[in-house]
Amino acid sequence: MCFSGKCEDSLATPLPYSSFSSSSAYAQGHGAGYAKLSRIQGSGGWSPSDTDRHQWLQVDLGSRKQVVAIATQGRYSSSDWTSKYQLLYSDNKKNWRPYLQDGNIWTFEGNMNSESVIRHELQHTILARYIRLVPLDWSREGRIGVRLELYGCSYWADVISFDGQGVISYRFRSKKIKIMKDVISLKFRTTVRDGVLLHGEGQQGDYISLELRRASLQLSINLGSDQYGSIQGHTSVISGSLLDDDHWHSVVIERYRRNVNFTLDHHAQHFRTNGEFDHLDLDYEITFGGVAASAKSSSGGRENFVGCLEGITYNGDNITNLVRRKKVDTSSFRNLTFSCTDSNSFPVFFNSSSFLQLPGQSNSDTLSVSLSFRTWNPNGLLMFTSLADGWVEVGLTESKVTVYINVTQRKNTRIGISSGSSLNDGQWHSVHLNALENYAMLTVDGDEASTVRTAIPIQIQTGGSYYFGGYFMHTNSRSPQRSFQGCMQMIHIDDHLVDLRAVEQGHIGTFENVSLDMCAIIDRCVPNHCEHGGHCTQTWDTFICNCSGTGYTGATCHNSMYQQSCEEYKHQGRSSGSYWIDPDSSGPIAPFRVSCDMTDEKVWTTVKNNLSPQTSVTSADQEGKAVLKITYNVTDEQVLSVTGNAEYCEQYVAYACRMSRLLNSPDGVPYSWWVGRANERHSYWGGSGPGIQKCACGIEHNCTDPKHYCNCDADLRAWREDTGLLVYKDHLPVSQVVVGDTSRAGSEAKLTVGPLRCQGDRNYWNAASFNSPTSYLHFPSFRGETTTDISFYFKTSSAHGVFLENLGTTSFLHIELRGASMVLFSFDVGSERLELSVRSPVPLNDDQWHRVEAEKNIKEAVLQVNGQYREVKATPPQGHTKLEFYSQLYVGASSGQRGFLGCMRALKINGVTFDLEGRAEMTLAVSPGCQGHCNSYGMHCRNRGKCVEQYNGYSCDCSLTAYDGPYCTEDVGGYFETGTLVRYDFLSEAGAFASREGKSLSGVPVPSEANLTEEELVFSFSTSSTPSILVYISSRTQDYLAVVLRHNGTLQIRYSLGGLTEPHTIDVDHRNMANGQPHSVNITRKLREIRLQLDHYPVYTYSLPESSDTHFNLVKSIFLGKVFETGQIDPILIERYNTPGFVGCLSRVQFNSVAPLKAALRSGLAAPVSTHGILVPSNCGASPLTISPMASASDPWHVEAAGAVFPLNDNKGSDDGVDRNFAIIGGIISIVIFIVLCIMVFVIRHMFRHKGSYHTNEAKGAESADCADAAIIVNDPAFTETIEESKKEWFI
Repeated sequence: MCFSGKCEDSLATPLPYSSFSSSSAYAQGHGAGYAKLSRIQGSGGWSPSDTDRHQWLQVDLGSRKQVVAIATQGRYSSSDWTSKYQLLYSDNKKNWRPYLQDGNIWTFEGNMNSESVIRHELQHTILARYIRLVPLDWSREGRIGVRLELYGCSYWADVISFDGQGVISYRFRSKKIKIMKDVISLKFRTTVRDGVLLHGEGQQGDYISLELRRASLQLSINLGSDQYGSIQGHTSVISGSLLDDDHWHSVVIERYRRNVNFTLDHHAQHFRTNGEFDHLDLDYEITFGGVAASAKSSSGGRENFVGCLEGITYNGDNITNLVRRKKVDTSSFRNLTFSCTDSNSFPVFFNSSSFLQLPGQSNSDTLSVSLSFRTWNPNGLLMFTSLADGWVEVGLTESKVTVYINVTQRKNTRIGISSGSSLNDGQWHSVHLNALENYAMLTVDGDEASTVRTAIPIQIQTGGSYYFGGYFMHTNSRSPQRSFQGCMQMIHIDDHLVDLRAVEQGHIGTFENVSLDMCAIIDRCVPNHCEHGGHCTQTWDTFICNCSGTGYTGATCHNSMYQQSCEEYKHQGRSSGSYWIDPDSSGPIAPFRVSCDMTDEKVWTTVKNNLSPQTSVTSADQEGKAVLKITYNVTDEQVLSVTGNAEYCEQYVAYACRMSRLLNSPDGVPYSWWVGRANERHSYWGGSGPGIQKCACGIEHNCTDPKHYCNCDADLRAWREDTGLLVYKDHLPVSQVVVGDTSRAGSEAKLTVGPLRCQGDRNYWNAASFNSPTSYLHFPSFRGETTTDISFYFKTSSAHGVFLENLGTTSFLHIELRGASMVLFSFDVGSERLELSVRSPVPLNDDQWHRVEAEKNIKEAVLQVNGQYREVKATPPQGHTKLEFYSQLYVGASSGQRGFLGCMRALKINGVTFDLEGRAEMTLAVSPGCQGHCNSYGMHCRNRGKCVEQYNGYSCDCSLTAYDGPYCTEDVGGYFETGTLVRYDFLSEAGAFASREGKSLSGVPVPSEANLTEEELVFSFSTSSTPSILVYISSRTQDYLAVVLRHNGTLQIRYSLGGLTEPHTIDVDHRNMANGQPHSVNITRKLREIRLQLDHYPVYTYSLPESSDTHFNLVKSIFLGKVFETGQIDPILIERYNTPGFVGCLSRVQFNSVAPLKAALRSGLAAPVSTHGILVPSNCGASPLTISPMASASDPWHVEAAGAVFPLNDNKGSDDGVDRNFAIIGGIISIVIFIVLCIMVFVIRHMFRHKGSYHTNEAKGAESADCADAAIIVNDPAFTETIEESKKEWFI
């Protein structure tokens, strides 16, 4: 235990010179004792005689200390420093252990000059007496130079040595105890891979056991199983590996009821025990170091622990201290010692370029070599020796030990034998080769029964030199095998144990790149970085994940192979069918199969159950209740992931009954109920809702018996049925139905529970729009894992912008769009920054949806755009700690950079969806929702309707069009009777300001007066009455635009924009358009160019005279059907066309963004529009006359130029008397038709006035006005203003 209050003491500075040692010293003043931080004695620090990787500086702390940090400097006022180094530590200057972090031998970043201090806090505390610093890189201008300080505090704990016989028995105060909470901790050290560390059991079958099995630690707990075997409480968890390395390992077990935290060397596992019991029932005692003799028979012959234990605590009791005080039973010990005996092992660590050369007898006729090894590689050279006439090689080949004896005297006779299997499992394995007389024997792992023998054709003669781990001498007999990577110990040559310490001291043999007295083997599969059940295998350098059958892919089986929902499949172009979905992507919920219905606009996800339709209800229990359990092909977590993300869910239920009451309505206790999510009980039925004890018929008031709220509650002998949908998704799905009224004679019931059906995916459409380059969303910091994945969709028209960034104190993560077609992903791994970039062949700023997927894990980093273009880079081996970000996650702009401008949706990090919409609602310059659907479906919005994004779809905004309907395709028109007019007023500047301040009630902006250089007028009409004004657009000046029908039914367009003495007219003289057929007109002007299209005919172009102005100044009002205006008005309009007014249908009227007729007919639109007379809604102008296109030669409307001459002319008489006769006949027919139409109009007006069957939009104030004209005056706020401008008025 540590006795210092704060573990931050300087440990090296107070030590004497003699506590420092080193591999060598450059000179007397460069000795190890001068290597103290900030000291300048001697030559100001340590420097070795040679500058290579075989040098080391060692500190003896005097006793075991707890080291928490290290700081380094270069040698004082010199060019000597160390830029990279590693740390080794030991309790006894033997069996050195490298400091590990993130599963690797950690390399510390050192100094770049001689004076600055670089300090590192250790992620894991070092507990040791000896610390050794090994330089790996140094100053290029000088040599290795080091001054250092170690920070920590004192440590002391009782240690007990176990020999495999002695066991500590901790007796309970009572014979039996019932424990709900346990806290057990200890440290152990051993070279034996099997042995029981603690054990306790009870007569009821409860037990707890901690033991080493093949150098891994297994914790087994059973809180109780029932006597019938239906509840199995046994739970077993394995942690760690290579624990027989003769180093200290710490264990902490914390249990509260069924929740257990199992921590081994800082790696914690959290689990729940099986079964349903919470207490651990133990009898008499719990033992440490083995199993008590009384329990040996039931323990299965397990071995006791051999090694050392320290710091044993059990539920607050210090067991090691009680042993020292003789308060517990230690009678089984033959010799109880409170110290830890050092082992005799002396391991040798080989890397890919290592070898160890050792001497042996030469010219001997017997060859005997044995050793122990451990490795992860399936291949490697263990030993090579030359013979007088050939060579012998012992190696690993495909995880077997193979021996090759090559005899050159007999034409290169090669003899091979092999033994063993799967020897690259990281465990210690022994090999013994004997070659004598005329045969050779190979024994693996001491299994004499499996010894392999082979004959040798000649007597061998040894060469006397043995190479282990590799053979790099330049001879013709060099082995083709790859070098060995791993550890060896217990090397015997000629049946004598080699003194490897003498090798270390240089007395015998030679070696290169070998680490003596250290085994730095690392298990890269513990903890297992292969996620979601992926199988981990490894070599010395790396690990490989086999993801087969997991549903996941990638280097660590992190990424789901499936889409998150049916919605996502649909937008990939898939059709209805059965699909695997994974709602949380890389999260813990496994993929599962559902049915996807994509036939409608909405996508349905269906999860089926096991209940057949119309299942008869039988098998009531003693209480008369029949319980029907409904199971699904998914887990509760999987169902919750569907319902939680859905917008709407439903489940159909039906209860068919004959004398079987359902809910016992209205006031009785329900006979039946159903159980939903979280095992909650509900007593409402399909068609009803929570808290309402009714069926659908009770809600709709149509039950068989009005006294009851369910058909079945009428208790009739005839079959009845209560059906409906359960739609409260937080209660779904139905997991159980309890039916309580089927035990009476004649009672029958049949139950149907349909599949769970859900609609929509809120996560997939969770979106936000970033409206400014400085706008951003911020989220609380997230704790990254060793694997972090990020995915999202975006659309933008900007070429640059930061998508997201997370800034930590030492960690960094950043994704951005750069240069319109490139996405960059950068992040920190330790002290190194890694950057990936993907360039798309098509621009990414095309305002279309694109997907970005980024992942970093312990092996590689991947960036993918649109599922096609990707870059993969290997990540550095160091720095893969679980990143802790202490700033906020910024989505959009951060730290002064230009942020993303556009839309983003479906942002997920490690399977968790970030609520962009919710955060956007609280953030300025960011709006919830996004324009994601309109790119795919916006073409359905017709006639200039604007596509508007909805949460999971889109709608068409028709407010600025002359159309209505879901897709802006429904005509808005009206029938004008004699004298009917519609007036739409543009606001003056003051009125426009008020409108902006107060907003329009309809949300449609009211346009203000403007000076136009271009405009577009579109409308359709049908009439048989002439002359008339169709559309008149006035101004506060004398500018105007008018479209009129002349007496002969032809169309005339009159433009007066100033600069002309008379309005410029365009006469379309070639056709009578007052023929009762619908016609469409489109007039577009841009400066002097006027384009005209009538019906389906080609567009004709005209020009205003050069003397004409091009500005339509201060547009004031739009009149339809008739003009009622003050001020200067063209007298020809009034005299020729304004009386009696237009009679017929007008529709689709639109002037730029204003739809005046629609505003008049839609009462929900608050617009400055007034109506005089009777206006009847009608779509009579909806379908223009459809005529097959004509060739230009035969087209009477074809024009040659802007001032075209038409075939027919008003001033040109007929050349033929026959034509005159036809004209007379036509005139008579026209008079008859006119009389008939007048009669029809009279009848229709009479019907409307008396029956009120048509709705009219009269001007507000019409009821209080004396006449219709007065109503217009009352309703026109600008009327008095106009009177002042001109006293001349027209009341026609």
